[in-house]
Amino acid sequence: MHVLVATDGHLDAEQSADFATRLAGADGRVTIISIVEVPRRLLTDIRAAFGDVSPEAITVDRETVDVRQTVHTEGSGWPGDDAMIERYLADQRRERTSKLVAALEAKGVTPSVDVREGEQPASELMRAIAELKADVLCIGSHGGGLFEGLLGSVGTKLTRNAPCPVLLIRKRS
Repeated sequence: MHVLVATDGHLDAEQSADFATRLAGADGRVTIISIVEVPRRLLTDIRAAFGDVSPEAITVDRETVDVRQTVHTEGSGWPGDDAMIERYLADQRRERTSKLVAALEAKGVTPSVDVREGEQPASELMRAIAELKADVLCIGSHGGGLFEGLLGSVGTKLTRNAPCPVLLIRKRS
């Protein structure tokens, strides 16, 4: 069985590792996934702080997303948008998944970790379920959906629409 554990870094690592390990069984596998929204406006602000190309000077979309195509001002030191996004995603990967990875490894499971950029976590997770051929999705029930009670809007969408069973992991009190 392939268990997909979605986290924003707030899942109880021990509790989640216990569920995922039991669900996966001896021959199964576990993938930890986190969807990260990258604030694109922030890149423009940081680029300006580096003294790089002003936003008005960038006329082609690929210049803002492909480090090899980004035009740099001489000596600005700006590594490019792709490099900054990769660095940010690597930081988020560590922050959001390291405790869960350690908890799973302590139980003898070596998980895969997938961190993706996306503005709509529910949609990205639905895509990941299909791509990774997950048999079950584990998510936290502590979402911040204002009108959704204990289950956030992402969790609500996933429990209603996921093509596989969804295990809600309640936060221990």
